[in-house]
Amino acid sequence: MIKVVCLLGPTAVGKTHLAMSLVHQFPLEIISVDSALIYRGMDIGTAKPTPEELKQAPHHLLNILDPNQSYSAADFVKDATRLCHEIYARGKIPFLVGGTMMYFKALEQGLAAMPSADPSVRQQLQSRGEKEGWETLHAELSKIDPKSAARINPNDPQRLQRALEVFLVSGQTMTQWWEQQSAHQEFQFVNIGLMPSDRAWLHDRIERRWKQMLDQGFENEVRQLIARGDLSADSTSIRTVGYRQMWEYCHNEVDHNTMVQKGLVATRQLAKRQMTWLRHWPEITLLDPCDPAIADQVFNLISQALGR
Repeated sequence: MIKVVCLLGPTAVGKTHLAMSLVHQFPLEIISVDSALIYRGMDIGTAKPTPEELKQAPHHLLNILDPNQSYSAADFVKDATRLCHEIYARGKIPFLVGGTMMYFKALEQGLAAMPSADPSVRQQLQSRGEKEGWETLHAELSKIDPKSAARINPNDPQRLQRALEVFLVSGQTMTQWWEQQSAHQEFQFVNIGLMPSDRAWLHDRIERRWKQMLDQGFENEVRQLIARGDLSADSTSIRTVGYRQMWEYCHNEVDHNTMVQKGLVATRQLAKRQMTWLRHWPEITLLDPCDPAIADQVFNLISQALGR
């Protein structure tokens, strides 16, 4: 059985910095678990490691797709499984790092054989969302499938549609389908979660990173994406937190202050959803990144897990 170390946590808690220090202390190879870092040309708004940092600590599954391409949890499982075997064959240990909890869940707990998309049902939901508002559909989902509603943002039409579609097509909720999935048997996962105890600490880090992105030229990065002409507000890549809000600003749909505030709120909401996932994660050790000794604590956990 292949041992796989996983570092999970909400946005802006310092996962990348911590992971890059650990690869110099253990024979680890980083596999990014992030649905935004996969895209080329989306660097500033995703807080992607710099080329210099990547030379010191290479990451797998970065810059593998163009922003007009889609990538699913099933794609991630396929790629990550292959990489884990390749890393193990090199005598190293796979180190999965990121905050896309659905990817972690799919790899560790298996993928459910959910019903295929139904274009007619999806169109009906799209029409309802546009007429009644997506918050109305989200409230409906909350009654049908509270667990899915808790992790899906009311402003995420694609995932909201899919959750409702699954129920309408099959009569079973997405949560029920997930509960029927089969776990991945070939890996032994060592799960370490970063769960901040101080919300103000996390919000401060989110705000400082958001302002840093703006100072680094995030607006210009999004304008370059717009100039391509083949992306829209509905593109999966553009629905990423931060990009959606800057896209609206660049299209004169909101003013600058509104964009800044909406970006902050969306990032905080993302972090809240990520922490909700972590609280219910099976077989995980949760550590507080607010603790100055966090690096030593993670080091000791990995040392123990690897028998070193």
